[in-house]
Amino acid sequence: MNATPPPVVRKSFWRALALTLVVAALNIGLWGFLNRPVHIADWRGDVAGFAYNPSQRYQDPTKLIFPSEAELDSDIRMLSQYTKRIRTYSTAENPQIPRIARFYGLHVMAGAWIEGRAERNERELAALIAVVRKNDNIDRVIVGNEVILRGDTSVKALIGYLDRARAQLKVPVSTAEPLDTWQRHPELAQHVDFITVHILPYWERVPRKDAVGFVLGQYRELQKLFPDKPIVIGEVGWPSNGNRREYAQPSLADEAHFLRDWFNVAAREKIDYYVMEAIDQPWKEGIGGRVEAYWGVFNASRQPKFSFTGTVIEDPIWPWKAGLASLIALLPMFWFARHFIRFRAMGIAFFLALIQLSASILVWMATLPYDFYLDPLDWGMLLLLFPAQLAIILILLINGFEFTEVLWRPRWLREFRPLTPQPGDPQPFVSIHLACYNEPPEMVILTLDSLAALDYENYEVIVLDNNTKNPEVWKPVEAHCARLGSRFRFYHLEPWPGFKAGALNYGLEVTDRRAEVVAVVDADYEVRADWLRALTGYFADPKVAVVQCPQAHREWEHNPFRRMTNWEYDGFFRIGMHHRNERNAIIQHGTMTMVRKDVLANTGAWSEWTICEDAELGLRLMKAGYELVYVDELMGKGLTPADFKAYKSQRYRWAFGAMQIMKARWDWMTSKASTLTRGQRFHFLTGWFSWFGDALHLVFTLMAMLWTLGMVLAPRWFTLPMYLFLVPLIGFFVFKAAFGIILYRVRVPCSWKDTIAASVASMSLSHAIARGIFEGLWRKKGEFIRTAKSRRIGKKPNPFTSVSEELLLFLALVACVVGMINSSGINYVEGRLWIAILAAQAIPYASALVGAWVAHRSGDAVG
Repeated sequence: MNATPPPVVRKSFWRALALTLVVAALNIGLWGFLNRPVHIADWRGDVAGFAYNPSQRYQDPTKLIFPSEAELDSDIRMLSQYTKRIRTYSTAENPQIPRIARFYGLHVMAGAWIEGRAERNERELAALIAVVRKNDNIDRVIVGNEVILRGDTSVKALIGYLDRARAQLKVPVSTAEPLDTWQRHPELAQHVDFITVHILPYWERVPRKDAVGFVLGQYRELQKLFPDKPIVIGEVGWPSNGNRREYAQPSLADEAHFLRDWFNVAAREKIDYYVMEAIDQPWKEGIGGRVEAYWGVFNASRQPKFSFTGTVIEDPIWPWKAGLASLIALLPMFWFARHFIRFRAMGIAFFLALIQLSASILVWMATLPYDFYLDPLDWGMLLLLFPAQLAIILILLINGFEFTEVLWRPRWLREFRPLTPQPGDPQPFVSIHLACYNEPPEMVILTLDSLAALDYENYEVIVLDNNTKNPEVWKPVEAHCARLGSRFRFYHLEPWPGFKAGALNYGLEVTDRRAEVVAVVDADYEVRADWLRALTGYFADPKVAVVQCPQAHREWEHNPFRRMTNWEYDGFFRIGMHHRNERNAIIQHGTMTMVRKDVLANTGAWSEWTICEDAELGLRLMKAGYELVYVDELMGKGLTPADFKAYKSQRYRWAFGAMQIMKARWDWMTSKASTLTRGQRFHFLTGWFSWFGDALHLVFTLMAMLWTLGMVLAPRWFTLPMYLFLVPLIGFFVFKAAFGIILYRVRVPCSWKDTIAASVASMSLSHAIARGIFEGLWRKKGEFIRTAKSRRIGKKPNPFTSVSEELLLFLALVACVVGMINSSGINYVEGRLWIAILAAQAIPYASALVGAWVAHRSGDAVG
C-alpha cells in the first residue's frame, strides 16, 4: 500500500507545476504579442502590375542559370490571378515570357537591360525589337533600368539607345530612373514617350507610416516637372526582411501594410504602377545586400506572403514555434522548480524564465532557414554559430543558476562558522606545512611569527624550502626557525621534483606521528591567532576531511593594483564558494586549508602530475565520500600578486591545472559508476565553463578579425552575418556583465568604484585563461610558476611587456572597427551590431592594458 505524500510535499509539487505553467504560458503570450495581428485596409481588386524577375529559389542570372519554360509558365499562370500586367527587365535572357503571358491574357512592359558593355546592350536591344514585333501584348517597353543612377553609361549614350528603339517600334518607349535622375537630366524626357520612375521609400529611409505619402509627393513632383508626359511608377514596394535603414524597417507586416494602403490610394488617384516585385529573388542578395532578396509579394517558393484582405501576422507559424519552445522547456523548468522550491518565488520565476528564453532562442535559431534565404555563407555561419550559441546558452544558464541561488535563497543550507571550543575540548595535533620557493625571507619570517603566536597547544610547523638556489634567501628563514624553537622545523630540498606538491609530500614523510590534521599555508600569509582553535573542532565529525577558509589579502588599501585584484579574488570566495558549498563541491585551495592526515595519506597524498594539486585533492576526497567544510571567515591574510605578470601567470596556472584535472578525472565526473554526487559533478563539469567562455572568446576574436578583413578587402565574397545571428551574442555580453555586477553589489562589501575595478581585473585575465585552457588541453605536463608577491627591481620595465599579445589583439580589433566604419558597415544594422561585437571583444584586451598600466603606476616594490 503506497503512503500518501505529506501535505507539504503535495503543496510544493503543485506550486512548482503552477510556476512552470505560468512561465510557459507567458512565453506563448510573448510570442503572440510580438506577432499580434495588424489591421490593414482590405484590397479586393487586381494589382495594376508586377515587376517580374523569373529566377527560381536557387537560380542566378549572373551565373547564367535561368528558369525553364515550364517554370515561367507556372509563374505567369499564378500572377495572372492577381494582375493583368507584368514588367520585365531583360529580353535576351527570357524571350519567351511575352508569348506565355499572351496565353494567360497578360500585357507586358518589356525591358532591355542596358549596362557598360556595348555588345551586351546591342544584343538586348535587338532581342527587344524582335520580341515586340512578334507579340502584340507588349504595350510599352523600357530601355535601361537605373542606368544613369548606377553610372553604367552616359546620358548621351542612353539617349542613343532610346532614339533607336523609338524609331523601330510602334509602342511607347521609356527608361526607368528615380526622381532625382529625371530632375538632374530633364533632357531625357524629350527622348521618351512616357516617364517611368522608381519610388521606393525604404531606400530613402522613410518610415512605413509615411511611405505612401512620400510616394505621392514624389509622383506629384514629377507631374509638375513634366506636365505633358504620362507617368508610370515602374517600381513601388516595401521589403519584408533585411536590414533596417534608419527609420525604415523591413517586415512582412509593413510590406503588407504599405502595399494594401498603396493599392487603395493608387486606385483612387488613378496612378499607373508596377509593384516591386512579384516574387522574392534570393540571388539579388549577393549584389545589393540582404534586403534585395525580400521585395516580393510571393516568396521564392511561390507562396503569397500575406493576404490582401483581413489581418496580417508577421510570423504566421508563430504558434508552432512558441508551442515547441514551451514544450522543450517544460520538463527542465518543472524539474528545477520542484528541486529548488525552497528558493523565493521571484528567484524560481527568474530562472524558469531564463530556461524558457533559452529554449525560445534555440527554436528561433533552428527555424531561421524557414524564414530566410540562406546562401552557403549563411549556412556556414549558422552551422558554426549554432554550437557556439548552445555553449553560450549553457554558460548563461550556469551563471544564472549561481545568480538565482545567491540572490533568492532563504538561507544557505550548508553554512559553517568558526567554533567556540569549551574548556576541556580535545585539541587534535596539527602539522602546519609551509612550502616556499625563492621567497623574500622577511616575508616568510612574518608568516612564521604569526604561526608562533597561534592560540593553540598541539601543533608543529614544517617549512619546506623547495629548490631555492641562493643561500642568502633560505638561510635567514632556517635561522629564524631555529630561534622559534623545536616546534618549527626547516628543510631545504634541492634538487627536488614535483614542484609544490613534491615538497608537501616530503612534508608528510617528516610529519609528527601524533598529527591528525595537516594544515597548509602560503609563505606570505599572516594568520589569526585563533585559526586552529576555531576550526579544528570540525574534525570531530569523521566525515569531514577538509576545512577551508578563504584566500584573503592585506596591504592593498592604498595600492590601486593590489586593491582591484583583492576585490576580484574576494568575489569568488563570497559568491562562487558559497554556491559550490551548498552541494559539498568547493574548490580546495592550497592555503588556509586543513586536511585530515590519514585521509590525505591513504588517498594518494598530493598529486605531482598536476600543477593544481590542491583542487585535485579536494575532488579526490569528494569521490571518496568525504565532506569538505567551507568557513567564510578571514583567518589569514596574504599578499596579492606583485604585478600584472604575476597576476596573469597565477590564473594561467589555475586554468592549465583545471584542464589537467578534467582530462585525468573525466570518468569520475561522467561515469555512472562514479561516487560523486550529481551536485559535485555539476560543479566540476560546469565550474570552469566561464573559463571555456574565455577560450571561445579568443577563437571568435580571431575568426571575427579574419572575417572583417574579408568584408573590407573582398566584400563580394564576405558579407555581414545576419543580425539574428548577432543579437544573441550581444545579449550574452549584457546578461553576463549584469549578473556579475549585481552579485558583487549584493555579496561583496566594496564601493561601486571597486566593483568596476574588480570587473576590469577579472576581464583582464581573459587571454591568460584562454591560453591556459588551450595549452592545458593540448599538453600533458605544465610548469608550476611561483606567483611573485613582491619584487625588487631598480628600474620599472615597460608596463605593456607582460601584455604584448593583448596589445596586439586590441590594436587589431580597433583596426577592424575603423575598417568597418570606413567601408560603410555603419550604415546597416548588421554593420553596427558587428562593430558593437568587435568593440565588446576588445574589452578584455583593453582591460589587460588598463590592468598592466595600473600595476605599473602602483608598483610599491621599487628600490
